[in-house]
Amino acid sequence: MAAKPAPSGPTAGAAAPVTPQIQLIPASVEGALDAAEEAVDLLLDSGRAPGDVLVITTGEQHPWAAHELSFGETSYWAQHDAGDDVFYTDVTIAARAASRPVVVVAVNGGPEDAAASALSAAHSRAGALLIVCGDPQRINSVLGAGV
Repeated sequence: MAAKPAPSGPTAGAAAPVTPQIQLIPASVEGALDAAEEAVDLLLDSGRAPGDVLVITTGEQHPWAAHELSFGETSYWAQHDAGDDVFYTDVTIAARAASRPVVVVAVNGGPEDAAASALSAAHSRAGALLIVCGDPQRINSVLGAGV
C-alpha cells in the first residue's frame, strides 16, 4: 500500500494574518461619535449583521455603553459574548473585546495616548474593515507610528 502524499500548501485551519481595509472619516473631536454612528448605520443599511460590528471610543463612552454598564459589567459583557448586536466599548476596556469583522473607532477625545491605544486594539480586532472617525492629522500620525 502506497503512502498517501502529504498535502501541499498551507494546512487546513492555518490562517494567514488578516490586514483589514482602513477607512478614515474626517471628523472633529466633538463630531467623531456622530460620524461613527453614521458609519454603523451605513454598515447595517448595506446588510452588515449587527453582531459583526465593534465600536471603540477614545474619550467619553458611547451612550449605549454607559447605559448598559449601569446594569453592571456582567450584563454588559454577556451582551458582548452573545455577539448578536453592535457592541460599544471604550479604549480603557477594549482589550477584553473579541475580534469582529468590522471595528469602528471614534477618536472623540481622551488622553493623548488613547488614540494610539484604540487604533492598536482596533487594528488587531478588525477582521475585514477598520473605520476610524476623527481628526485626519492626528490619526495619520498615529497610524504612521506603526499601528
